[in-house]
Amino acid sequence: MRVALFVPCYVDQFYPKAAIATLELLEKLGCEVHYPKNQTCCGQPMANSGYEHLTGGCNNLFVDNFSGYDYVVCPSGSCTLHIKEHLHADGKEEQATEIRKKVYELTEFLVDVLKVKQLSASFPYKVGLHQSCHGLRGLRIAQMSELVAEPFSKPAQLLDLVNGLELVPLSRQDDCCGFGGTFCVVEEAVSAKMGKDRVADHISHGAQYITSADLSCLMHLEGILRRQNSDVKVIHVAEILNNSL
Repeated sequence: MRVALFVPCYVDQFYPKAAIATLELLEKLGCEVHYPKNQTCCGQPMANSGYEHLTGGCNNLFVDNFSGYDYVVCPSGSCTLHIKEHLHADGKEEQATEIRKKVYELTEFLVDVLKVKQLSASFPYKVGLHQSCHGLRGLRIAQMSELVAEPFSKPAQLLDLVNGLELVPLSRQDDCCGFGGTFCVVEEAVSAKMGKDRVADHISHGAQYITSADLSCLMHLEGILRRQNSDVKVIHVAEILNNSL
């Protein structure tokens, strides 16, 4: 199985350990992982700001980099969703369509494609799971609490396989953290208050770490934790699933 690793810009620049953990984890699980070195931004920031008509260069480059693989896997729900819903390329639409069908967020790939049932990971801490809006309501990697439906969570399902990890309950398990990309810039006060509320929920239930499938959300929460001089840390789910003590 040839898997291409798609690493978002902010992960590459600020949280490279999450990308490395994703690579190592996929290799441990038997994947032949490739990292297209010419990859750049997928175009999501432009598209979300109303400039999707300017993302042609990003789209064409993405198609050039990620065509021909069995799967494309990304440690970010928001970037994965952008590619799934918005990747088009002039003169390369057939290739773009194939990529849209083959791109997966990491936890959905582990659960739905590799069907992981056991892991040799250990993480003896109390962990709060933040379920991001893109992953929850876009990719449906977990059930939305506003629906009267059977609950599920692919990230939680994987975290339950980690030795020593205690997943703490939350009062509001799928509230938005307030990051929202450019929302945290144009609505700074609202964004900060939402983030503080999410942090308070995790802390009140004894979380030592906050994890998520989206590092953009974790980056927002980490900023709040640092300003509060909190001992609580953030960590991407890949780093936990790849952790061996």
